[in-house]
Parts: sequence; C-alpha cells; structure tokens
Amino acid sequence: MKLIFISGPSGSGKTTLSNQILVKIKNGIILRTDNYYKTGIQSKILSKFLEGYFDRNISFNYKLFKKDFNYIINHGTSINERTYDFDKKKITNFFNETNNIDTLIIEGIFAKEFSRKLYNQKYFFLELKINKNECLKRVVQRDIKERGKAKKQAEKDFLKSWDIYYHKFKNKNINNNAKEFTITKKTNIDQILENLCE
Repeated sequence: MKLIFISGPSGSGKTTLSNQILVKIKNGIILRTDNYYKTGIQSKILSKFLEGYFDRNISFNYKLFKKDFNYIINHGTSINERTYDFDKKKITNFFNETNNIDTLIIEGIFAKEFSRKLYNQKYFFLELKINKNECLKRVVQRDIKERGKAKKQAEKDFLKSWDIYYHKFKNKNINNNAKEFTITKKTNIDQILENLCE
C-alpha cells in the first residue's frame, strides 16, 4: 500500500492538498489526525487550562489512530469514519466501509511524528512551508466560523500552535524510508502529484 503523509503548521493547507491528491489517485482514503483527539473530562479540563493543548502530543489519541491505521494497512479496507467535535470534546464514529484501498493519505499536525515511528515501511512525506501571516489569516477565519473563538483568542492560539509545531521537530533526523518533498506557494503541485501517482 502506498503511504502519503502530509504535515505542516495550522492553516498551511494540509486538508486542501490531501483532497487534491485524493481526486487524482484511485482507491485512496484520507485519515485526518484532527479527528483523533482525546475525549472525556480530562480533555475538557486540559483544553481550558493548558495553552496550546490541541497542538501537543498529550491531546492526541495515538492508540485509536494506530488501530484504524493498522486495520487499513492489514485489510485494505476502512470501516470507520471519525469526526471530532471541538465544542463537546467528543468523537463521532460512523460506519462507512471503503474497500480496495491501495493509497492511504495521513494528514494533520501529528502526521510527521507518527510517520517517524514507521521504521520498516516506505512512504512519501510532504511538508507544507507557507508564510506565517497567511496561515494566521486562514486559521483565524476558520476558528471564528467553525470553533466559535473570538479573533484575539484565535490569533493567540495560532501563534502558540506555530511555536509548538516547529519546536517539536527541531533537530529531528530524516527517516531513510521516506521520499520527502517540501511544498511552498511556488511549488508545482502537478509535478508533485505526478511523482505520487507513478
């Protein structure tokens, strides 16, 4: 199975790029790490008092994500579609069977660290490097519209998330199993798609 990881800070365009790739390839599916945050009272409390909670490893339900990831890898089938509600801190799980999967796209702010745990599998790794101010505008618009945040809070949260993202991967080694691409505003996306679809 072909594995494609898409990473980048909040607002860099990960979801847009993953959707572009999905349109071009056949028999693909996307796992979005944003749908695998932890739930329950602990998550509700920590998200209120721990700055940048949703950008930290402590918020990510690694066990559940790995379960779905491994099921797709081992069976070529997905039976779950999960969505995370940021207000209720709850995951909704829908039965949605997708068969004959031969390309798995993993996108989100936790995609990079998860990819680094795959020691024996080859994969493509795409990292978006987009201007900070452009990302800020996108995130603020999204957070006001979809997450009910005030503009100042959305701006503050973005700046914290940017620092957390780049601090996490400082001085990290490149995985020898990965074919890596850096995506900027000037990148020819069609050329990248050709590489992925070979």
